[in-house]
Amino acid sequence: MLYVIYAEDVAGSLEKRQSVRATHVARLQLLRDEGRLLTAGAMPAIDSNEPGAAGFSGSTVIAEFNSLEAAQAWADADPYVAAGVYKHVLVRPYRKTF
Repeated sequence: MLYVIYAEDVAGSLEKRQSVRATHVARLQLLRDEGRLLTAGAMPAIDSNEPGAAGFSGSTVIAEFNSLEAAQAWADADPYVAAGVYKHVLVRPYRKTF
């Protein structure tokens, strides 16, 4: 089943994000290589694809997992969680319509 993982950043998270981004992206690449990743990306803090120093307000991942518990465990193990980038992480089942 698909699950949406929505994470909200702490204020001023840009430096923390940058410090562990490569590891964060490598985990996403593994999901993609396994054919389990529908989409993933950061949400700019301003109305721009390149927010610069404004940074990001959070991230969204939609991927396939065997269960809600598996999706939550994957989200909990994210390097951004360990680095203190995220203030809140929400994991919910997702049913794709289009």
